[in-house]
Amino acid sequence: MASPEAPARVLLVDDDPDVRSSLTQYLGLVGFAVETVPDALSALACLPAAHPDVVLADVRMPRMTGLDLLTEIRRRGETAPVVLLSGHGDVPMAVDAMRRGAFDFLTKPYIPEHLAAILERAVEVARLSRRVEALETRLAAAEGLERRIVGSSPAAEALRARILTVAPLPVDVLIIGETGTGKELVARALHDFSARRSRPFVAVNSAAMPAEMVESELFGHEAGAFTSARDKRIGKFEHAQGGTVFLDEIESMPLAAQAKILRVLQERTVERLGSNRTIALDVRIVVAAKRDLRDLVATGAVRSDLYYRLAQADVAVPPLRERGDDVLLLFDHFAAAMARQVGRPRPPLDQATAARLLARDWPGNVRELKAAAERFALGLEGGPVDRVDAAGTLSLADRLARFERAVLAEALDRHGGAVTPVLEELDLPRRTFNEKMARLGLRRE
Repeated sequence: MASPEAPARVLLVDDDPDVRSSLTQYLGLVGFAVETVPDALSALACLPAAHPDVVLADVRMPRMTGLDLLTEIRRRGETAPVVLLSGHGDVPMAVDAMRRGAFDFLTKPYIPEHLAAILERAVEVARLSRRVEALETRLAAAEGLERRIVGSSPAAEALRARILTVAPLPVDVLIIGETGTGKELVARALHDFSARRSRPFVAVNSAAMPAEMVESELFGHEAGAFTSARDKRIGKFEHAQGGTVFLDEIESMPLAAQAKILRVLQERTVERLGSNRTIALDVRIVVAAKRDLRDLVATGAVRSDLYYRLAQADVAVPPLRERGDDVLLLFDHFAAAMARQVGRPRPPLDQATAARLLARDWPGNVRELKAAAERFALGLEGGPVDRVDAAGTLSLADRLARFERAVLAEALDRHGGAVTPVLEELDLPRRTFNEKMARLGLRRE
């Protein structure tokens, strides 16, 4: 029978109050949660809010029959299975019911245990169908995200997984990542893979906004609010109603403005400059910073209460130097895009160029790599592809990491990706090997 921890919801549609009462009592005893309505029109009215796992309806009812109810439910795209009951059923009616999409058709009198078993089976089928649909949606989202967040390194895979986990949650988000790592791309993905995808995505660069204009830009103003305010202006928050506001480089925003952002986060309201009217907001706020906000709080660049308010959900965007061979995938991706744009063949990536790409530290991250790839596609010389950072600019840790990566990659290549001979040759415990592979962005293949 239905699980007592999560009772299946049955919408019972019957014009006979005695039938409704007796069925509600019996189905409740065997574990179902029953909601009743006296006719088909009432069922259609409550269906969107009721979210039943199964609809149980009599066939003969005034104004609209159970068969017509079934047809209308399917026309509206509702997926709940429908079980029909009839006191005057015959074979042609049963055939018609199944043709219209009924899950089952029973004639009265029926055996109660048989009815309960049919309802339970209908619920199981419906719930399995919903799980499959949710999985297909998630897989489609994952495939779509792979086209945006290009890369096969563990760091890239972890980033995509984190985005898919956080995107559907009804919470504000903090994105941490160095300059050029793609924080706005992540913010856009969080929006596009959430329930707010059809509403506006409004990006605000806090560093590019003059301090005296922050409030006017974000919250809007009424005509005459200050000397140059000739007309009313809708602020960024209000413009993003129902969608997402992305505040990049929050550490560049004046502390007074941060306090007002905190108020928006807490109260979900905004007031235009020069107005006393409070406007309710339905927005998700995504904030980005180049450094961990805890460090920025310590230096006084960010308010501590703002950090604590944003700390519930975060996404860390890895720097390019931690993404291993993704450098080559991204370079080829950007070069191919530029070649298509200018109508030129994509230049081949030779081993010497690939070696220079992997040796470079890429302090500007993906943004710098993209510029280098586009210069390469255009045949322009003198870019970062044509030189390697001087060894003196690299720390000892960076040099050791590059050496370790080269040794591991060479050993794996020589043994065809087999791990055991690599462990024996290098005298490495498997756990240490796995940690180094993840840290250095290496894959067995």
